[in-house]
Amino acid sequence: MSESEDLSKRHIRSFVLRQGRVSVAQQRAIDTLLPRYGIPYNAHTLDLNLEFRRNAPKILEIGFGMGDSTATIAQTNPEIDYLALEVHTPGVGNLLKLIESENIENIRIMQHDAVEVLRDMIADASLDGVHIFFPDPWHKARHNKRRLIQSPFIAQLVQKIKPSGYLHVATDWQDYAEQVLRVFNAEPLLENTAADYAPRPSYRPLTKFEKRGLNLGHGVWDLVFRRKENL
Repeated sequence: MSESEDLSKRHIRSFVLRQGRVSVAQQRAIDTLLPRYGIPYNAHTLDLNLEFRRNAPKILEIGFGMGDSTATIAQTNPEIDYLALEVHTPGVGNLLKLIESENIENIRIMQHDAVEVLRDMIADASLDGVHIFFPDPWHKARHNKRRLIQSPFIAQLVQKIKPSGYLHVATDWQDYAEQVLRVFNAEPLLENTAADYAPRPSYRPLTKFEKRGLNLGHGVWDLVFRRKENL
């Protein structure tokens, strides 16, 4: 690859790899379970039905944190397959622990940058939905450019969603919610399922941090858009 080609593929990272502590149990889960439930990054299009060993609806989750909500959603919806992306090792280890303890078979994990996974590995019109729950708000104004939800990324992401498939973002930062709403409204392939913000769908469980924030009077904003069937 030439230097110019390499530069053309670079992008602003929406995350910082922090040195989080990986517990002994998390590391054991990574060592023993990631070969079974993990998908390594490579620049080839995934056959998602082959990876999950069945033909079923496919949902992509970008940034699952510690994986508690991901595990709950997958348990509640065993007829749906979930491809879960996260860059932070403690979260990967924790979700693998949950997969083992709860005997969850409909999750596969990728520990890699979502922008590169989408670009290189996800086929167009292959996803039934995308979840992005509580992405890093990068709340300082000078860091807003690092936010994941930007027009170029959404234009790329929407191409991967089937017509009538959905894109669901949840955030507890109002200015980020307003930015997401502007970006989604400006994308010609998307249409809102609500007037502005949607009620929390029943499939998204409340996290303990979200409950704590709501009890303190903090807001949470859900945005659920669908890909149009025709322009």
